[in-house]
Amino acid sequence: MTQMKGAHFKLVLTQDGWQRNLSAHFAPDGTISALTCDDNPEGLPVYDAPVVPGITDLHSHAFQYAMAGLSEVRRNPVDSFWSWRDIMYFFALTLSPEDVQAIAARLYLSLLKGGYTGIVEFHYLHNDLDGTPYARPEELSLAIFEAAQMTGLELTHLPVFYAHSNFGGLPPTDGQRRFIQGIDGYAAMLDALNGPAAQAGHILGIAPHSLRAVTPEEVAQLMAIRDDLLPGCPVHIHVAEQVKEVDEALAYNGRRPVEQLFDMAPVDAAWCLIHATHLSDDEVQMIARSGATVGLCPMTEANLGDGIFRAKDYLAEGGVFGIGSDSNIATFAAQELQQLEYSQRLRDRQRNVLARADQPHVAANLWTRAAQGGARAAGRPEQGIAVGGMASFVTLTSPEPASMGPVADTSALDFHMFAGRGFHVGDVVVRGRAVVQDGHHPQEDAILAQYAVAMGRVTERLATRNGDGRMGG
Repeated sequence: MTQMKGAHFKLVLTQDGWQRNLSAHFAPDGTISALTCDDNPEGLPVYDAPVVPGITDLHSHAFQYAMAGLSEVRRNPVDSFWSWRDIMYFFALTLSPEDVQAIAARLYLSLLKGGYTGIVEFHYLHNDLDGTPYARPEELSLAIFEAAQMTGLELTHLPVFYAHSNFGGLPPTDGQRRFIQGIDGYAAMLDALNGPAAQAGHILGIAPHSLRAVTPEEVAQLMAIRDDLLPGCPVHIHVAEQVKEVDEALAYNGRRPVEQLFDMAPVDAAWCLIHATHLSDDEVQMIARSGATVGLCPMTEANLGDGIFRAKDYLAEGGVFGIGSDSNIATFAAQELQQLEYSQRLRDRQRNVLARADQPHVAANLWTRAAQGGARAAGRPEQGIAVGGMASFVTLTSPEPASMGPVADTSALDFHMFAGRGFHVGDVVVRGRAVVQDGHHPQEDAILAQYAVAMGRVTERLATRNGDGRMGG
């Protein structure tokens, strides 16, 4: 993948809205060094189709891509996140490092074709199948590195610290044995990953899994590790995803999860609070004023029945958000943003809820804000298609070009997000490198073949555990 010197856009979405005939010049590090409005691209490649900035997927558990669709059977009178979690644990106990690499590469290929140019991998698979550390404790993280290198998706990698099953430092369950580490082992893993990450251009960060899985004392220790090994790095944490979590937090010490987090940690713009679904008025303001990013995963949150995020209130307070694919039941950024908007419409019985006065087009408003928030959460430049921003973008194509005839320039993304024709990407450029051209990735055949082999292995292992090698029946 060769580094491009620049590109000319016939129609491109910037932070200031849609612009025509914009030429971008790229610096060697893959950022945008200059922008000029002209009709003469001076030998630069010309993109005739609408161009939008690439979005960083700020929350993914890559291995869960391979179990998508396998939990849509009711096994409890009241099915919930907690019953889904048991199925996820069962699936996690079948995967080898080779499987994790193949599944992640397959997912990352899909994400590239879904409008994403970066990924934040919230990675909590660490140990071997029996719960013992690998000879290289960072083995499964390195599998994620390989997947990112193979696909060209820009990686921020967050090894997860996971020590307990619930508030108060309760011991972990057997189903969590692949996730569990001690503080010293976690620090050693980060240290071992630091060199390979820097060499590959990946960003490393820290991720206490949740306040259910980490004690206040351990949060303090993790902040000390951060100061020592990765000063200023991104910090992500699950928080307030389910009502049950909020209730258990209140029962534990009388404080809601977000309140507890702000009591124990210096939450600022380097932090990303994943889900934050169930917030009080004070917590909405607390997060927005801190500068932290809220990591929304609308398709997964809908699939798990988590609830509806208070997006209208949060954005009114100036809050920053990004989107993530989380359980990877959906790999198109437009699906996540459509679901986010539609959840607000259903709750408020209104339309076009998440527009704003200076950007009345819902799709353009949500896309540019999600691109900015995702980049911030990943520790990358936030400017979008602007000087200093990442030269990461995607072109939008349509299987029905005739339908685009009456669509105004300013409604181009509205059509692709809401018209129901599907979201179609032609070219994808990541940091000035063309990684997908005309919808095809140069490693696509190899990625698909490796995934097929890996899923064959997974099916065989499942067969030894449940009889026929299949789940979901």
